[in-house]
Amino acid sequence: MAISLSLVLLVGIILALMIRNNQVKWGPALVAALFGFLLASTDAAPDIQHFLDQIANSIADIQF
Repeated sequence: MAISLSLVLLVGIILALMIRNNQVKWGPALVAALFGFLLASTDAAPDIQHFLDQIANSIADIQF
């Protein structure tokens, strides 16, 4: 849950910065957000979450 919340905050901050810098307009941003909410309620959501968890685990395993 902590990774999901952190990821949501990070993506939200990135989206807000992109809107503020006029890289993304409000309309497409709203459509993307609505698509995310709708996608989360489909059968694909667990697979997407598993994929994101695997990426997070891979990044966490990187040693500098």
